[in-house]
Amino acid sequence: MSHALTRRALLGFLPASVWSARIQKKTQPLPQAGEFFRFADPTTEAIVVRLTTPSYSSLLPQPGRGFVSLKPRVLYCASDRLGRLAPFEIDLRSGIMRQIAETEALDPASVGLDGQGKALYFVDAEKLRQVPVNGKHEMRKPEIVAEGVTSYAVGVSRDELIVLREGRLERLIEKGSEVLAENATPPCLLRPGSRGCLFGRRSASGEQEFWYVETPGKPVLLASGPIRDPYWAADGHSLLFLRDVAVNNVSIAQVREISPEERVERCLAATSQFASFSPNGNDSVFVGASRSKAQPNIVLMLRSPRREMTLCEHHATHPADAHPTFSPDSRRVYFQSDREGKPAIYSVNVEQLVEPT
Repeated sequence: MSHALTRRALLGFLPASVWSARIQKKTQPLPQAGEFFRFADPTTEAIVVRLTTPSYSSLLPQPGRGFVSLKPRVLYCASDRLGRLAPFEIDLRSGIMRQIAETEALDPASVGLDGQGKALYFVDAEKLRQVPVNGKHEMRKPEIVAEGVTSYAVGVSRDELIVLREGRLERLIEKGSEVLAENATPPCLLRPGSRGCLFGRRSASGEQEFWYVETPGKPVLLASGPIRDPYWAADGHSLLFLRDVAVNNVSIAQVREISPEERVERCLAATSQFASFSPNGNDSVFVGASRSKAQPNIVLMLRSPRREMTLCEHHATHPADAHPTFSPDSRRVYFQSDREGKPAIYSVNVEQLVEPT
């Protein structure tokens, strides 16, 4: 029997001083390009790259939306760099930032790629708009896909498109739409490998609720209470999310899991006060933004053996807005912070700490 340790298992036993030095030694420096600015984190000395200038606002999309393309290496976000909030692309090699389309009243949380990375969607003035991602660096005229939209979920093609409008969750079909649920609120997330969709509701007492519906079928309640940041597991088997739980009169954030079929909620890990989080490409590692005022950090948590490691500081005024997210290949972590003024986007290389996916 082999006793070789995986990178993930080995790093679970490394002290912070060792793995932070590992980052500095192994990470290849980025070229000086565009607005990129590199600095050493004061806590771990890991190299952090600020991708956008804090003299204007740059905002990451809603957690769960794809916003990083690997071929070409581009990050999509919302920014008021030219005055009005609009969708932008950042070339992660050259650092060049370009506006993609003109907008009227962009919802910055709505910017996101489809499942194949061939089209960018966003909600502008309650219209769901779409522009092709074709590698051509010019302003593009967006197509209006649907009107009256407050949120949406898209799969690998237009055939997998669900919208939320006027409190109804609707699947767009060739000759109109099919209503899946009433009294729905964001978020809405398509379940991988099925025709099911997660959506939100508010209870009579104002609590957040997560519901699930398939076609055909009736909505079922999955979870309610102080819950947030839902993500489907990579295999679509279960829903991952954060729940605040009182332990000895202290509110602790736990990563929870529930399957729509079994509907039995279980705790995967207690965190160091995560205000927001996301899983990597195979759900083996979580990254979170701590809401601790004494330690406002971006933290990596290994799902097994549930070991946490501080990656860097975030110092976001509202830690829930940091939205730390892995790149699709799990080699980098992106997050948002107003630590230097207006919200800016930051990046940290974790390829020496997390196995690529």
